[in-house]
Amino acid sequence: MKPLTIPNAQKAIIELQKEIQKSKDARYTHRLHAVLLVAQGMSSSEVAHLLGDGVRTVQLWVHRFKDEGLSGLKSKPRPGRPSTLSEEQLLEIGNALFSTPEECGMSGHLWDGKTLSAFISKEYNVHLGVRQCQRLLHKLGFKRTNEELEKKKLTESLKKHKGSIEKIERMSDKQREKFFEEFEKKDSSKIFKKYGLG
Repeated sequence: MKPLTIPNAQKAIIELQKEIQKSKDARYTHRLHAVLLVAQGMSSSEVAHLLGDGVRTVQLWVHRFKDEGLSGLKSKPRPGRPSTLSEEQLLEIGNALFSTPEECGMSGHLWDGKTLSAFISKEYNVHLGVRQCQRLLHKLGFKRTNEELEKKKLTESLKKHKGSIEKIERMSDKQREKFFEEFEKKDSSKIFKKYGLG
């Protein structure tokens, strides 16, 4: 397959560089950079590798630029229902996620789709499904929040139950694994009592 080239490359390079400086849309800027690199002589596979895109995707952007100019690279309206939460509300939700659900007046120790759905319904009178809230957690960058909160919860529980760490370390691997599984799902004080740790 012959390498992609852009006609009038020098003119295109200047045009792309100017557009990159003006652009405020990250996705559009990303596409502009990809086409600029091809215009500067890189192959589409080199650009794809450098920017983390698929080779076909880079080729598509170059063809759209050739056919439609800059407008071929602009972001198109995305399908789907418009957001029911404002940017301000999303920011507030993002800030709330730094606390535990209990600190926000909800039940439970960890944020999950169900808890976030109930929180949004209570605070903003907006009803989002559990799966939609799971995607929102992911979008807001809270993939690891549950792990961090779980560690915090375990640390606090261990402080309350002196000597527990040594006893947990003496458990068999299988018993320790079972302890932690139950700890994640149930009330920690009951689990500590069940295993004779407090």
